[in-house]
Amino acid sequence: MTAGKRFDRVPRHIAIILDGNGRWAKLRGLPRTAGHSAGAETFRTIAHYCKDIGVEHLTVYAFSTENWKRPDNEVKTIMRLLEKYLHEAIDSMERDGIRMRIFGDVSGLAPELQALAAETDEITNRIEGFQANICLNYGGRDEIVRAAKRYAADVAAGKADGDLTEDQFSRYLYSANVPDPDLLIRPGGEQRLSNFLLWQCAYAEFYFTDVLWPDFTPDELDKAIEEFNRRDRRYGGVK
Repeated sequence: MTAGKRFDRVPRHIAIILDGNGRWAKLRGLPRTAGHSAGAETFRTIAHYCKDIGVEHLTVYAFSTENWKRPDNEVKTIMRLLEKYLHEAIDSMERDGIRMRIFGDVSGLAPELQALAAETDEITNRIEGFQANICLNYGGRDEIVRAAKRYAADVAAGKADGDLTEDQFSRYLYSANVPDPDLLIRPGGEQRLSNFLLWQCAYAEFYFTDVLWPDFTPDELDKAIEEFNRRDRRYGGVK
């Protein structure tokens, strides 16, 4: 593992689409579930590395609203891995100084996962520092629709004045109070957003790589950050 490079600019917020677990397993003659197990360990490694190099937020796409269409065995395995990971995180968050939030519709998850998500929220509220955000039962369009409904409800209840701005609307998203991603990474060779952070990634720099997620190392993250440092970010203006 790389000890931690020093960069001219470290992205404040990195978002990653965790892609390639199934293909990684297939290439090795293993069941797809083995790829998800390997991918979970990669997430653990990358999260700690991000914290070490000064990234403030890491948001990962772990399970989308569309992923329920996958085979039952695969979905159950992913949920078991998430439950295991959250149990381990709860035991180590304060020690490691890692905050954690779940972005997504937790009401659609098993009661055990809902309880674990609530516990990670409680711990996060009492510590400071690096934050990992896990998008679980998440879809970008669904997030925007839910935010619009919440805003409309507040207007109807007299809690909002109806003069909506972008900043105000962002407070109704799962990512409220989290800065927008500076860098979005997609391993696995595909080059699309797949309904991930559609509102938040308006000005993110995109980085695509053929490396499958379980093979994504801190050195691979360094390559993405090096490319980020070569980008000229103008936000629609000129220099």
